Amino acid sequence: FKKNNLHVVGYSIPVNTDVSLAELQKHLYSIEEQPDAIPYATSYYQERWGFCITHRQRIGLKEGKYRCVIDSELKDGHLSYGECFIPGKTEKEVFLSTYICHPSMANNELSGPAVTTFLVKWVLKNRERYYSYRIIFMPETIGALTYLSKNLAVMRKNVVAGFNVTCVGDERAYSFMPSRKGNTLADKLALNVLRFKHPNFIKYSYLERASDERQYCSPGVDLPLVSVMRSKYAAYPEYHTSLDNLEMVTPKGLEGAFELLKDCLQLLERNKIYRTRCLGEPQLGKRGLYPTLGAGKLGYSYSIRSLLNFLAYADGTNDLIDISDTIGIPPWEIYPIIEKLKENDLIFESSQV
Repeated sequence: FKKNNLHVVGYSIPVNTDVSLAELQKHLYSIEEQPDAIPYATSYYQERWGFCITHRQRIGLKEGKYRCVIDSELKDGHLSYGECFIPGKTEKEVFLSTYICHPSMANNELSGPAVTTFLVKWVLKNRERYYSYRIIFMPETIGALTYLSKNLAVMRKNVVAGFNVTCVGDERAYSFMPSRKGNTLADKLALNVLRFKHPNFIKYSYLERASDERQYCSPGVDLPLVSVMRSKYAAYPEYHTSLDNLEMVTPKGLEGAFELLKDCLQLLERNKIYRTRCLGEPQLGKRGLYPTLGAGKLGYSYSIRSLLNFLAYADGTNDLIDISDTIGIPPWEIYPIIEKLKENDLIFESSQV
């Protein structure tokens, strides 16, 4: 245990006995395909004891008697979680959830709380935030269920989009886990940002879920929540082994995930429904938004075409994400266009909430 706490199966009952190698093998766990990895194993709701070792260690064991000692204690305990609520201009909420329960896991555990902490710092710096933010740090599954049992009514009423933050520390391809229905605002905005920033991302089916989207998207709960990850849980070889360590997780990997999730939150803050004030195209030349030299064969510049395309779909039914998807322009390239049109009183802006 001093060398690596994964060596003891989680929640092992106490034991102090001598056994044969054949009997010991019944209590050993290793991964033949990864001979140098210590597996992470936990006994759920059933009393047992055991040890996790590398397969290389296991095949090196010799016949004989083995003293097995686990000095543990099973007793009633308690569940703790951390909660941060940051009020905005509206009661409508953005929900961030990350978990704090996997010992010694770097990508599948520590990366989530680390990135979430910096997202909280970023939200606090945004004094003009529109949404309120509900952020929780809790044990996976049972922590999420506990939190929902105390807060579901207000969350169902107020949460407009949520993110389960996990597995965000390596430098491999980005991964996307949709909500159960796949058509929430969280799905829409995350897919928009991923398609423009990381088009090689891997999109998974909700049938491949294994984290807390199981709780937040379950029937009767149905929160609009997705997971935006680097290497998805259970889909990378180091998962739930001692190889999920600080060599796998890098500053560059963490920073990339932070920037991606920050872009999602920023888009959510700026996502409004727009409608032009004009019938037909407005006179843009006198406002300095259009060239005063007519030369049709030269065509429009990229910026002018983007502005005109934005106006073409600013009809009061499309929000910023809809327009971005339709005209093929990243939302962060549309932000300055919106500001120019607002300065010239050419568009109405209304919130989705």
